Amino acid sequence: MTNLAFLSLCIIFTIFISSSNAISQCNGPCKTWDDCDGQLICINGKCNDDPNVGTNICKNNPPSVPSPTTNTCKPSGTVNCNGIHPVYRCSPPVSASTAAQLTLNDFSEGGDGGGPGACEGKYYDNNERIVALSTGWFAGRSRCGKMIRIRANNGKTTTAKVVDECDSTTGCDEEHAYQSPCKNNIVDGSIAVWRALGLDTNEGIVPITWSMV
Repeated sequence: MTNLAFLSLCIIFTIFISSSNAISQCNGPCKTWDDCDGQLICINGKCNDDPNVGTNICKNNPPSVPSPTTNTCKPSGTVNCNGIHPVYRCSPPVSASTAAQLTLNDFSEGGDGGGPGACEGKYYDNNERIVALSTGWFAGRSRCGKMIRIRANNGKTTTAKVVDECDSTTGCDEEHAYQSPCKNNIVDGSIAVWRALGLDTNEGIVPITWSMV
């Protein structure tokens, strides 16, 4: 092997090693938020601007977030409950940063949550950081007892335990406190969750992102 060929191989090997450990920039591959440079976060396997912080570092690059048309979750029908409402058995796909709406729920007995939590069949102290998930995300109790991480638009994050389902398939009965069906993109949090995120409970519903811990 000539000296020139050997030198070329060394350069290629050095570049490969350094790039394999490099922090990804806009649209670069990633698995966790720590894989991304600066204020970028990992969204669907690529580094991109953090929608909650409002960064525009990648504004001139092709968006790595799927367009709404990629969400194949469609209503499975309607129900007449305080008006006509769509019902869902699915929710948008879960990713490393799943967009959702945070609502406020009272998990205590006699509260606006209706019946006891679907996971353990009991009521809860609202000072606990707990949530109910829309039917699709609840996934037939498969997320019961698991922790999720919630991120608010103000940059604050907290974790919460999944204890109940926010039913997207039915409503207007005693079990559901005679409320309309839940939308399919809801994280229904206790007041402790709202306080941990520094949010005003009078707003009632705010955009957030969430992921599994």
